[in-house]
Amino acid sequence: MTQQMDTTIEAEIQGLAERYDNEGLEGLTTLIADRVNRQQATGNSIYLLTTYTLQPLVGNLDRWPKNASISNDWLEFALEVNEETNETHLARARIFRLPGRYGLLVGRDIHQLTQAKRRIIQALTWGLAIMVLLAFTGGLVLSRRTVRKIERINQATRSIMSGDLSRRMPVTDRNDDFDQVANNLNQMLDRIQTLMEDIRRVSDNIAHDLRTPLTRLRQHLEEARQEEDPNSRSAANLESSIREADSLLATFNALLRIARIEAGQITAGFGSLDFRTLLDDVVEFYEPLAEEKSQQLSVDLRDNIDTLGDRDLLFQALANVIENAIKYTPEDGHISISLARSGEQAVITIADNGPGIPESERERVFRRFYRLDQSRSTVGNGLGLSMVSAIVGMHNGQITLMDNHPGLKTEMRIPILSRTPSLKTQKRADAISKAAA
Repeated sequence: MTQQMDTTIEAEIQGLAERYDNEGLEGLTTLIADRVNRQQATGNSIYLLTTYTLQPLVGNLDRWPKNASISNDWLEFALEVNEETNETHLARARIFRLPGRYGLLVGRDIHQLTQAKRRIIQALTWGLAIMVLLAFTGGLVLSRRTVRKIERINQATRSIMSGDLSRRMPVTDRNDDFDQVANNLNQMLDRIQTLMEDIRRVSDNIAHDLRTPLTRLRQHLEEARQEEDPNSRSAANLESSIREADSLLATFNALLRIARIEAGQITAGFGSLDFRTLLDDVVEFYEPLAEEKSQQLSVDLRDNIDTLGDRDLLFQALANVIENAIKYTPEDGHISISLARSGEQAVITIADNGPGIPESERERVFRRFYRLDQSRSTVGNGLGLSMVSAIVGMHNGQITLMDNHPGLKTEMRIPILSRTPSLKTQKRADAISKAAA
């Protein structure tokens, strides 16, 4: 639009210059006067013929524009269109020098052009703002939808990590990328669940099927020992065989007990218990064993915490941890036991100054039959911490092994319950029971 206007102005100047060349000053003034009369209706064209001293001769401007910006013989200045309201428009004009030292100014009122430019800028601005708003809204909607899908997957994975092996990733009918990933994860989980069921079934079946013949074998050995002379070599061999049979039975019983605990089959023992009294009983039971190794057993039971739980199972879990601490702590060592409350959790800490457990092995020791290399020469079957983990998990708690500098620090965090286990806990136990069946 600006280029078209400039072209029109230059064409007008060329026509006026030709009239001046052909008819002189009188012909030019007559032509400008005629054009000014024709432009009074619209007022878009601007004409001004001046002397070399800028004195107006003819045109619709009464004086040479002031405060005009000049660029390559082009002027832009404020054109007063209404004296009463001081309304002004922006004008654009071209300067042309005529022979005889006359100056010719031809231009246009570009108010409509500036208005169109302003409207275009406003439209582009609003369009850009609306586009950004729509993009932000669309991105927000898409991101929330993505976050919801990811959160559903996270919820499923958290349930699976907590033991609900029957849980699967949610799948919709859209068959999008998330659904494809969820299907692949579900197939992988199916395979993992099958493998875990096979492993558990083998170990549990072995323990269950061999316990009965081992019990009969022990009874036969016991009967044979009673028939032998107590001081004979055969009686000593039979006594050693009975001890080995007892060790095997203890191992199989521990396996079956862990399986029942993980399957949620042992929940009838939940009742009111006092952690302080429970720890007192465990410490009192193991104090003679610690005294035999000249170990110092310090107890800090500041908080009296009442909760609901299975007292026998928790006693066994604490006993296993304390027994391990006494077993692996050297003579004249130190073992500390503390009880504290942290929010809605009971925190039981058992620390010793023994050899400890390397950080890389702390998660593996909770596996069945897993033993450290330095522990293989001692009596045990590698099921103690597995049972502790199962019991703590049954109470929705957590067990953590940390470095005691030197030694090992075992921290058990057990939620303080005011009622029987929740439906979520029972569902988890049912799921584990189904996986272990």
